[in-house]
Amino acid sequence: MEAKVTWQKEGLRFVGHIDGSPDVIMDSENGPTPMELVLMALGGCTGMDVISILQKMRQDVKDFEVNLSAERAQEHPKIFTRINLEYVVYGSNIEENSLKRAIELSQEKYCGVGNMLKKAAEITYSWKIVNS
Repeated sequence: MEAKVTWQKEGLRFVGHIDGSPDVIMDSENGPTPMELVLMALGGCTGMDVISILQKMRQDVKDFEVNLSAERAQEHPKIFTRINLEYVVYGSNIEENSLKRAIELSQEKYCGVGNMLKKAAEITYSWKIVNS
């Protein structure tokens, strides 16, 4: 994997580029910061895992979201110290045990972002099923 990050010569605005993917803007004033992108990356990583596993379990998922909140250290480097994830699954007849197992597999085995972050931060999670 290779990436390039280029300063845009205005404030602290940078553009990240990986071949074959859309560019990502990082900006301390007018866009997500790098730490915010890390938090979103965790949501995307575990979200992709959970949806993939639920589809293999033939769960009728209509919509899905991961709500994340994080606390950071007060002193530099201001790493994440606590992260909470709330998985919200919308669908018909979603089996709670299937959802729980999908989340556990993501948290314990598949999500590389989460497995890196849990070396520095306490990660907790909960879930909610909304019948639709």
